[in-house]
Amino acid sequence: MKCPECGCEESKVIDSRPTENKVRRRRECIKCGMRFTTYEIIEEIPLMVIKKDHSIEPFDREKLVDRLCRATAKRPISLDTIENLVDEIESDFKNSLQREVTSDKIGDLALMKLKKIDDVAYIRFASVYRDFDDVESFMKIISELRSER
Repeated sequence: MKCPECGCEESKVIDSRPTENKVRRRRECIKCGMRFTTYEIIEEIPLMVIKKDHSIEPFDREKLVDRLCRATAKRPISLDTIENLVDEIESDFKNSLQREVTSDKIGDLALMKLKKIDDVAYIRFASVYRDFDDVESFMKIISELRSER
């Protein structure tokens, strides 16, 4: 942060307060002692999803919550658990600093996290996500689950 008086790039923070969507900081220049105020704004970079047809759209957490609710219908899984799962998925991708992610990666991560929560919900989600078209597909995923247990 450059001092507006002398241009020195070193200053110390005297006071820091959160305000509406930003942080207000009072600073003091190390060189000349002048005090000045800065405002820091958190920049949100939207997560974009690359669909199977190669179109790109913003990540829609409500869409993922809806799909997971369908997979967990009539199962002993609360909406809070689903919301937390989606929060984890979203933060995993944002923390990896990826701006674009494929829908396959989102589905794979959702499957991995669902497997830890409920086997039936996992199989339901996998059947739609992996587009099962015969009984053998179900049998294969069930046998994989059994071998892991």
